[in-house]
Amino acid sequence: MATTAALVPTVPVHATTTPATSLHFGACPESMPVPAAPDRVECGWLSVPLDRERPDGERISIAVSRVRASGPPEERRGILLVNPGGPGGPGLAYAVTKRAKLPERVRRSYDVIGFDPRGTGQSAPADCGPMGGLFDSPGAEPVPSGHTEEKAYLDSLRRMADDCAAGVGDALEHLSTTQTARDMDAIRSALGERRIGFLGVSYGSYLGAAYAALFPQRVGRMALDSVVGPGKWHDFDLRQSRALLRQREVFFAWAARYEERFGLGGSAGRVRDACRRARQGLAARPVNGFGPAEFDRAVYRALGRTERWEDLAAGIHAYLHDGDIRLLRPAAPFDGTASRTYEAANRVVKCADGRGPTPGRVTAGLRRLRGLDPQPIVTGIEASTCAYWHHIPARGTRLGSPAAPPVLLIASEHDPVTPVEGARRLRQRLPGSRLVTLHDDYSHGVFASRGNACVDSAAAAYLVDGTVPATDVHCVGPGLPTPRVPDE
Repeated sequence: MATTAALVPTVPVHATTTPATSLHFGACPESMPVPAAPDRVECGWLSVPLDRERPDGERISIAVSRVRASGPPEERRGILLVNPGGPGGPGLAYAVTKRAKLPERVRRSYDVIGFDPRGTGQSAPADCGPMGGLFDSPGAEPVPSGHTEEKAYLDSLRRMADDCAAGVGDALEHLSTTQTARDMDAIRSALGERRIGFLGVSYGSYLGAAYAALFPQRVGRMALDSVVGPGKWHDFDLRQSRALLRQREVFFAWAARYEERFGLGGSAGRVRDACRRARQGLAARPVNGFGPAEFDRAVYRALGRTERWEDLAAGIHAYLHDGDIRLLRPAAPFDGTASRTYEAANRVVKCADGRGPTPGRVTAGLRRLRGLDPQPIVTGIEASTCAYWHHIPARGTRLGSPAAPPVLLIASEHDPVTPVEGARRLRQRLPGSRLVTLHDDYSHGVFASRGNACVDSAAAAYLVDGTVPATDVHCVGPGLPTPRVPDE
């Protein structure tokens, strides 16, 4: 880690353009999904215009949570808004769950503020209905391999876009990242703060960069972890899919190294073949609604966090030998309603953020992926739906600003969900910012997530003391996991 550092400079703040609105905190809703939430977490709702071009028109309520700083007043640094990612991820409970993992110095210094971005959770949740059959179980084969299958794939995207237009209605064009960034500023104003501290993970990094573009002089200390980076969403989705193919090869080699533990073969090729046979078997005969689309989603989810690799390898073995899919079907992160809202908001936000691809670009991207591997992972290519979207945004989302103070960017060297080049590209739009890289790491989400002292201390020093490292920070990661020894 660098031994010399600068401090985040003091930047003058101009008068807010966001009208102050009252935000009164009280008890949180009983449905707030946090285990044993502390009594000191409190919640409130902030009224904002759905369309900021019509401030006197329809309004929506943004759900906000707060856990106050635990230290004395002289240690307080202000508010730290947090966002868990998505787009589509609710953040009300994140004030509790993420705060519990933050270094103590950060917890003592900041009121941690969570919120459900518009279109998610309890903030005017998006509802696209059936979404072109997305929730059918088992789902259709997700990887088209010929003209007829490509046409069926495009038809499903068109139906999904039609369903979102019918379900979301007039809100369709207003559930964008830019509008959520303006909601963040309304939260800042309602709390009486001159500047925002912000911690955004994954899509949260994109949201933070959008806020910095709109309100650079209201940025306090901003840490962006697992950075999406600038560019169109469909291009990002394709980069992610290519990175997941690379990660899958690492997984195959890792599982082969522990052949005695998993029984999938002693070479990457044999493990790859076992994975292929499992998918083919589920395509021919789904098990309890679990087919190839569900299998691909399980692989997609597991590849992003190395602690899930063991269950994936063991799950493939269990299915091939016993027809058991329990390890391949982990508990969903959200319940049924929340999952539907997440999937809807994910597409709605991406399509509201800029022009989508043409249908020809969608099929061309899929063909290029199949050229890399006959069985690519297309689960995360959600922005393909934007090819048929009913609203075409006038402009894309702006990210970053040279007028913003230095930002701390954090990345895992081999993160397949948000590849590290996204952080490098975003840094060009945030002069003076520094990149903290966790090398020899293969997981998504780094700060207050991987338990790495080098990363966590650099981020804590930045957030609490305003210390900007003199140079980029390079931290040693944990490498690939060692499987647990099974119980006798």
